Amino acid sequence: MTAATEATAAASAPGRVARAGAVAPRTIAGRAWADMGVVAVLTLIGLLGFGPAFRDLGYLLAGVGGLLVGGGVAVVAARYRLGALVTTATAIVAYFLLGSAFSMPTAALGFVLPTLQTLAGLAVGAVFGWADIVTLRPPVSLPYYIDVVAFVATWLVMLVGATLATRWLPGRRRTVWRLGLLLVGPVVVYAAGVLLGTDEPYFAAVRGVAFAAIALIWLGWRRPLGGGIAVAGGRMLLRRKLIGTAILVLGAIAVGAVGGALLAPSSSHRFVLRQEVQPPFEPLDYPAPLAGFRHYTKDLHDTDLFRVGGLKSDEKLRIATMDAYDGVVWGVAGAQQSTDASGEFRLVGRDFPKPGVGVESSGSTSIDVSVLGYQDVWVPSTGYATTLDFGGGPRADLANVRYNGATGTTVLTTGLQKGQQYRLAATDQKLPPDQSLQQTPVATLQQPPITDIPDTVRAKAADITKDERSPIDKLRAVEKYLKTNGFLSHGTASDQSPSRAGEGADRMAEMVTSAHMVGDQEQYSSLMALMARSLNAPARVVMGFAPKVPDGGGTVTVTGNDVTAWVEVDFQGVGWIPFFPTPTDTDVPQQQQPKPQSVPQPQVRQPPRTQNNNDDLVTPVQITDSDKKDDSPFLLPGWVVALALAVLIPAALILLPAFIVWLLKRRRARRRRAPGGDLAAGGAWDELVDRLSELGYPQPAPRTTRRMAAGELAPVTSPAVTGLAERTDGAVFAGAEVPDEEVEALWNEVDEVLGEAAASAGRRRRLLSRYRVAAVRRWGSRVARTATDAIPPAVTEQVSQAGRQAAEASRRIGRRVADGAQDVASRAARRRSETPGA
Repeated sequence: MTAATEATAAASAPGRVARAGAVAPRTIAGRAWADMGVVAVLTLIGLLGFGPAFRDLGYLLAGVGGLLVGGGVAVVAARYRLGALVTTATAIVAYFLLGSAFSMPTAALGFVLPTLQTLAGLAVGAVFGWADIVTLRPPVSLPYYIDVVAFVATWLVMLVGATLATRWLPGRRRTVWRLGLLLVGPVVVYAAGVLLGTDEPYFAAVRGVAFAAIALIWLGWRRPLGGGIAVAGGRMLLRRKLIGTAILVLGAIAVGAVGGALLAPSSSHRFVLRQEVQPPFEPLDYPAPLAGFRHYTKDLHDTDLFRVGGLKSDEKLRIATMDAYDGVVWGVAGAQQSTDASGEFRLVGRDFPKPGVGVESSGSTSIDVSVLGYQDVWVPSTGYATTLDFGGGPRADLANVRYNGATGTTVLTTGLQKGQQYRLAATDQKLPPDQSLQQTPVATLQQPPITDIPDTVRAKAADITKDERSPIDKLRAVEKYLKTNGFLSHGTASDQSPSRAGEGADRMAEMVTSAHMVGDQEQYSSLMALMARSLNAPARVVMGFAPKVPDGGGTVTVTGNDVTAWVEVDFQGVGWIPFFPTPTDTDVPQQQQPKPQSVPQPQVRQPPRTQNNNDDLVTPVQITDSDKKDDSPFLLPGWVVALALAVLIPAALILLPAFIVWLLKRRRARRRRAPGGDLAAGGAWDELVDRLSELGYPQPAPRTTRRMAAGELAPVTSPAVTGLAERTDGAVFAGAEVPDEEVEALWNEVDEVLGEAAASAGRRRRLLSRYRVAAVRRWGSRVARTATDAIPPAVTEQVSQAGRQAAEASRRIGRRVADGAQDVASRAARRRSETPGA
């Protein structure tokens, strides 16, 4: 629709009123529909970047729904001239009314109508869904409202974009800057798909080239060809735009393909937010599980903790894996200590990640657990979990479940409660025989550093393994030594010999220096893990339960007496191999005078003792030295650095070229003014012509006298240009010395003319002039003329013919579309007239 047609329609609109006297609905122009279509397509291209982060295509359905809802509200508001407040209210109502069907259909009533759950999900997901998608482990399936992220993003982008296209753009010039506002939303969605995705991009090259090509073509073709141009000139301009568009698309594809191949980072170096955000679960906020070992053996010895069905004979339950030791206790590595071997606790949803590399499966197990007296955040599990479903009793939200795939540990942040039930399916690891591990080295892993390993423990480990060669033989020798030379005692009243609780450095030194090693699984697993780490083997301590399962399986009740601990060591390409160093012999020999030990006493830092009974110490208290000075240098927060880069880089790209051009122009003016006399007078005129050219005014023809050039420039600048040309010629050709005062007057007059010309040129042309240099423009014109003259006439004719054919085809398509729309409208009018009561 042309401007004249729009004006005619607007003028006749007041006459077209409905029966009720209201103004007839506004007609949405075809150009506005095209603009909305471009915004929708670009938004969908950006939305596809979320693909690897979601479990299924539900996010895409939600995204398409957001485009339809947001765009539909904007079109209705534009058609019926709704105000800003009414439009906003209508959009919010449509968001909550229709969002359930697109983003949460399984939770909606009849897959369409909203419920209280879906309404809450639409509100919560729009705010907190962005944080969930970053902390959830991809592919994301939980929480139930996670697809709302895609819905609200496309809904908002299309609502704003369609409103601008239908109500803001039609009354203004379609400049690149105004059209660029419609691209802000799709660009933000595209960037969000990159940042919130995974380290495996989703067809990044194809999406990037398609996005850039569509945007560039639209920016070029949505601008009018120009007004007041002759028909022949318009056709030539159309042909140039066709050729330029083709060159632009091919150039974008070539630059995108080559640049993407050379500059795109690898998956390991790809920046995504989920790799920078620490998970919300912090193991250090909870007591170390192994420190409470004696709590189970003494206080909960006969307490029924939970009932398990589906366990195999001799199968153990795991509750926590610990690989960090600070000289006092073994604990689960915190967020600051965590390494690749320690893993991280992440939201996983119902489906868990696959076991790590090297873990060979020997089958699967599914256990059903009913919680009785067990109250803790560590979820009893077996093997490497694959699925988890909570059933009867107080139902747990899977959004509170965290899983560490590296250690096979599951956590429920709200804690297990009496009456809860859950079913856990897991993959069992196949354990190879020791003979097959003779040539297998231990894995090279980065684990949290171990501090305060007593020298006696190191010496004892070296002495035990001095005759062994392979890693498996050394570790089996340590296991055998502890198992055959130690004695089991939980330190209870019924035990024959006292046994002090804890796994601190002093307790470990006592184990190897006393006449007899006495302890339970807490001490022996800790001691073997320290010995293994002193032998450069990646070891960790596992705490769990070992109930007596009858042959053939069945349901068993686990009590505190079933608590146990063992050691695991990682072998290259095989996985974690368990070791059980705890002895079963409880008969400790009684000796009046123990024989002195040959091992020299080490200098070990001893923790302070208290007057409390050692057996009452269940969880050791760690004191933080709050007065310790932070010697680390001052570091800016990451968000400050990111914000600074986001502001400074675009500012440099915009301001630096303008500054360079300003320096070039200043140098040019100084060189023309420096000689003085008639040369400086002629330089004033040359500066005027160049500055006008940079403002976008037409350049005088080459080899034109100043008087003739003034005649060409005066209508578009000022009549004073003619007088300036005459005075310049008088100064240059007078043959006498030109006074400095006259030269200064000429330059001042040039500045006045340029000020008037800049004021009448408009803000856009003044801004562009800051990036133009007249010499470059003249050089470009010469190159263009040379290239045009070099093209054979036959080729030019072929290109012109192709442009005419394309234009004719476009007109035919437009006529067919218009005829089809008119036909549809006619049939609709006939049906309304034939309907009784219409």
